[in-house]
Amino acid sequence: MVEAVIFDIGNVLIEWRPERHYDRLMPPAERAAMFAEIDLHSMNEVIDRGGPFLKTVRDWADRYPRWRDPILRWHEDWIHMASPEIPQSVRLLRALRAKGVPVFALTNFGIETFRLAQEAYPFLTEFDRAYVSGHMGVTKPDPRIYDLVEADCGLTGARLLFADDRADNIAAAAARGWKVHTFDLDPAKGAREWAARLVAEGLLDADEAR
Repeated sequence: MVEAVIFDIGNVLIEWRPERHYDRLMPPAERAAMFAEIDLHSMNEVIDRGGPFLKTVRDWADRYPRWRDPILRWHEDWIHMASPEIPQSVRLLRALRAKGVPVFALTNFGIETFRLAQEAYPFLTEFDRAYVSGHMGVTKPDPRIYDLVEADCGLTGARLLFADDRADNIAAAAARGWKVHTFDLDPAKGAREWAARLVAEGLLDADEAR
């Protein structure tokens, strides 16, 4: 029986689409060339492991002077890349908590970026427990982060239900025996399917999951 529900945040509760934001700033072909030359998601991984936000972005901007200004926008425009919220997912989080179901976050997020996100999206302060990679010093799908979650909350295996948009993160959780749900990248479809899963698990009824 599920005793706690774990939400990823990016593309589960809020959309995370850096490429989409850059396509608003520069011609898409130019954006594609920049992302082909520079693995900006690896830069973000440094931040998600606890690296200093501004310093990390500046270091990468210095490393690639051709793209210096757009790289710096990663820091300046960060909240625009992490938007908008996915309303039905937020309602599901609150419906679970209203039913007394513990709700956790397990998310790859930097220390400073998570604070920015909480200021922009107050529902990110509502988890019973928040497992944030920047504070933990390790990111999904490294097995150590799942170890740390289990050790802290005292729950293992099928007592946990975890939703994430990335197949590698889901696979790592499933390997530990957690119940898992892959959240579709279409946010409306993803939220509908997640609601249906919560109903199927007996955690919410159909009205509560609307």
